[in-house]
Amino acid sequence: MKTFVVIGGGAAGYFAAINAAEKHPDLKVIILEASAKVLQKVKVSGGGRCNVTNACFDPKELTAFYPRGQKELRGPFHQFMTGDTMQWFEDRDVPLKIEDDNRVFPKSNNSQSIISCFLGQADKFGIELLTNHRVSAIKKQGNVFEIATSQETFMADYVLIATGSTAKMFPIIEKLGHEIMAPVPSLFTFNIKDERLKDLLGISVPFGSVKIVSTKLNAQGPILITHWGLSGPGILKLSAWGALELHQKGYQFEIEVNWLSKNQEDVLELLKKTKTENPKKKIALHSPLETISKRLWERLAISSQILESTTWAELSSLKMQNLAKQLTQSIFKVNGKSTFKEEFVTAGGVDLKEINFKRFESKLHPNLFFAGEVLNIDAVTGGFNFQNAWTGGWIVANALN
Repeated sequence: MKTFVVIGGGAAGYFAAINAAEKHPDLKVIILEASAKVLQKVKVSGGGRCNVTNACFDPKELTAFYPRGQKELRGPFHQFMTGDTMQWFEDRDVPLKIEDDNRVFPKSNNSQSIISCFLGQADKFGIELLTNHRVSAIKKQGNVFEIATSQETFMADYVLIATGSTAKMFPIIEKLGHEIMAPVPSLFTFNIKDERLKDLLGISVPFGSVKIVSTKLNAQGPILITHWGLSGPGILKLSAWGALELHQKGYQFEIEVNWLSKNQEDVLELLKKTKTENPKKKIALHSPLETISKRLWERLAISSQILESTTWAELSSLKMQNLAKQLTQSIFKVNGKSTFKEEFVTAGGVDLKEINFKRFESKLHPNLFFAGEVLNIDAVTGGFNFQNAWTGGWIVANALN
């Protein structure tokens, strides 16, 4: 009987183990967990609801959500896609739902549904789940692998490393001859202290745009004001695409925020029209913009040196231009970052040039596989990082012979 050892019990690891055990009944499957708790990242994902995948069903379109791994994932996504993921869970009594923004969640709105599914499937197929087995070394002995852990040593015909961004695993992988791209944070929010944002916690705009000053980095999407600065899909998307460059800047940089995703000339025309139609109304109390909250509008008006008592008729051309600029080109100084909720995603990991993506297999060692975030692959928020895990796990399970 051959043995398949999965190191790291994250999403990719469990998915590969379950599918391998189901497809190869004569295969002995073991999952080695470093800690006593299992599937913790699945537990906290999506605010505790588990954003399983995204309802994007075109492989080419799907790869556009991956700052790293875009080219490499196109082929794998033709083998196992978002629709396949949804069918897999539905077939195992985990009904899913698609929300308005295309994110896919369990109908239960509880990540425990996914965890219970995995643990139930692991038990059904006789998978050995061993906790508190921290791997300390992996050596190739002929055609098999010797895996030393904190408790015992295992021999395996096939090995999958699915340890995510766990830093302790990278030196072990390097000793196998693989190059590690230094991991840096991705998917983070921007720390900003600015009077324009003070006490506006929870206020958002549905569709803004943000760019990093003096770079080509930019992104669009909803923007959320938090107690530490700015967050929301637009900011998170920008942090993912700019992960490497922003790390090099030490997370000290300036951003330009367009709260409307409209050009300044169009906004000026709208302000002029409002001035003509509502001359006696106070500017601070009368906004022509439905997507900007009253409190944010007031702050931007004050920042444009417009007094609370100023009427539209009293608005000078210069201050009107200032207001249009605040609405479309607000400059903020970013001083640091914060992790997005309890979720932590990194850019970096095993160099993609060393992986055969038809099998997610090492080009250096046959029957050594990698899947999930341990690879230098990451995505924007919305279920895409999990889809990478499911696809990699599925292909690894099919590659075993």
